Parts: sequence; structure tokens; C-alpha cells
Amino acid sequence: MPEQWRWLYSLNPMTGVVEGFRWALLGTSSPATGPALVSALLVLLLFLGGLVYFKRMEDRFADVV
Repeated sequence: MPEQWRWLYSLNPMTGVVEGFRWALLGTSSPATGPALVSALLVLLLFLGGLVYFKRMEDRFADVV
């Protein structure tokens, strides 16, 4: 991956997981800490956003489904 696009690649929450598996199974160089932390932070933000949305919609959720 070109260095100029690596920051965009690291925004994918699965990047840290895939790089970790590559390191563990294929013996590639150890995964960079930065993309793994960015992935973990994005997953946490998505989880919290989904939790807030669910709490707001919980009362009306059964009516829609």
C-alpha cells in the first residue's frame, strides 16, 4: 500500500485485526501500534454511537420491527 494512503487504510476497523493475524500466522513484521490503536478507537466510538442510538430508539423499536 502506498504510504500516502496508509492513513486511510488504518481507518478501517478490521485493519488491526488483519495485521495481527498476518503477524501471528504468516510471521510478517510485527504490526504497527498506530493502526491498531486507531482501529480500536473507531470500534469503541462505533459501539458507543450504536448504544446511544439504541437507547434513544428503544421505546419505538418494537413498533417498527
